[in-house]
Amino acid sequence: MSFHLHKFPLLSRSGVMERLIAEASEEGEEKCSICLPDIPGGAKTFELVAKFCYGVKLELTASNVVYLRCAAEHLEMTEEYGEGNLITKTETFLNQVVLRNWKDSLRALQTCDDIISYDEELNVTKRCIESLAIKASTDPNLSGWPIMEYGGPMQSPGGSVLWNGISTGARVKNTSSDWWYEDASTLSFPRYKRLIAVMESRGIRQEIIAGSLTFYAKKYLPGLNRCLGATDTNSSTCVAPVALEAPPSEEDQKLLLEEIDRLLPIQKGLVSTNFLFGLLQTALILRVSPSYISNFEKRIGMQLDQATLEDLLIPNFSCSMETLYNVDCVQQILEHFLAMDQIIGGASPSLVDDGQITASPSLTPVTLVAKLIDGYLAEVASDVNLKLPKFQALAASVPDYSRPLDDGLYRAVDIYLKSHPWLSESEKEQLCRLMDCQKLSLEACTHAAQNERLPLRIVVQILFFEQLQLRTSITGCLLVSDNLDGSRQSGVAGPTERGWASTARENQVLKVGLDNMRTRVSELEKECSNMKQEIERLGRVKSFTWGNVSKRFGFKLKSRMCSAQEGSISNQNTESRKNEKLKDRQGQHKKNSTPKSR
Repeated sequence: MSFHLHKFPLLSRSGVMERLIAEASEEGEEKCSICLPDIPGGAKTFELVAKFCYGVKLELTASNVVYLRCAAEHLEMTEEYGEGNLITKTETFLNQVVLRNWKDSLRALQTCDDIISYDEELNVTKRCIESLAIKASTDPNLSGWPIMEYGGPMQSPGGSVLWNGISTGARVKNTSSDWWYEDASTLSFPRYKRLIAVMESRGIRQEIIAGSLTFYAKKYLPGLNRCLGATDTNSSTCVAPVALEAPPSEEDQKLLLEEIDRLLPIQKGLVSTNFLFGLLQTALILRVSPSYISNFEKRIGMQLDQATLEDLLIPNFSCSMETLYNVDCVQQILEHFLAMDQIIGGASPSLVDDGQITASPSLTPVTLVAKLIDGYLAEVASDVNLKLPKFQALAASVPDYSRPLDDGLYRAVDIYLKSHPWLSESEKEQLCRLMDCQKLSLEACTHAAQNERLPLRIVVQILFFEQLQLRTSITGCLLVSDNLDGSRQSGVAGPTERGWASTARENQVLKVGLDNMRTRVSELEKECSNMKQEIERLGRVKSFTWGNVSKRFGFKLKSRMCSAQEGSISNQNTESRKNEKLKDRQGQHKKNSTPKSR
């Protein structure tokens, strides 16, 4: 752009213009032409400089002061060329107005991207960032300055709202610590990164830094919001990031994701587990370096006990697409969790004593993770492409002491057997060995005893341990019953008559339950002995299969039950016939003994 200007106003204010005009005049040309290619801010800024040289009053703002300050430095507009020159005016406005205000400091910092060459010399960016860091690390509820800057009502020294200079008595609403997240996210990432570094050096809390990084990532990583789906309820931010009109390129997103991994503090609970899983899925989609993927897996492993089943269902983004979900990634996360649990002194198998799990500081997280993994196994077990070794490896990674009951694992195994009917008997037995039959509840034992998908040997073991559980339950009930009877006979503890009546009713119900349990135990003993005899007899035959055993065994059970029912019915019929014959004989005897009337 060309400017037609007088020489004297320019050379009287600028050392550079004075030299250039003198050089052009020595050449003897009638028209003095000067080229200025490196003016900071371009032609628009030079127009403001020219107006200042002509004595026109400038309106300095946060948006133009940085350009004018750098242009004045470039043109050497110092006090030697006039009092109150442009360097002094812009420097005074920058220090006394811009850097004292949050919004103005932010606008000035946003204009620094175009003057990188002058940044190190004038330290404009550094001063703006330090100003923002001081204000962000100060409690706004104590100073009250952010409220005034955001256009809110004025405050009295006591903190009440002022109306026309009169105190209304109303108190200003408290401001949360995340009030600056939205403004900071408008910065370019190099500036934002420097801001976070200065804030950390000033000792701002790690959770505030993590919250700002979470906000920034959600704004500039579109794939992250898709991975998170619903709103992250665990997030500490109360404001949602505004979507961008033009999302960054994949390469920029990849670089941003790597930088967030470097900046995010490594501490449990600073960010939600749902957000970490979103970062991991985004990293898998963008195919970032494996080292960064491993870092995200370690972060998730530190707080895996806070995850949900939906978080673990990571889609498989690999080219092979062998399975629907990424089981290998969950395996790595689980290994990181177990390694961290061992470091902090987690539970060990020695804590299990006679089937009872004693208390431990880290036992609850391990138990939660075991339940979570069992639910995940049940979810992925229906995938026909999931190989048996991979399923076994994930199930076996969970320590035995972390499962109080194996009902969840039994459910996962049953679903896998149902979805993979082509497994051989040896593979089925190998899969079922993951379960501990002694840690199945009575409901699970009852279901497993009737499960045709389980191998016969596993069914025998389950029936045996179910019998032991019933015996233990009966023994405990008998002890309770004896204690009630003993206290009743001794007359100790003197309850009222109403209390004794209720105790007697409860005792009667308990005895009925005991009779039913004894009957069940005897039936199980008979079934177990018959199964052992059947197995021993069929073991002598070379050509037999487990399917035939189950069919024969099932048939014999049914026939035995039917024969028992038929025998009981026939006994009832014979007794009823005897009673009828006896009644007929008594009737005939009465008729013979009475005299006939004439």
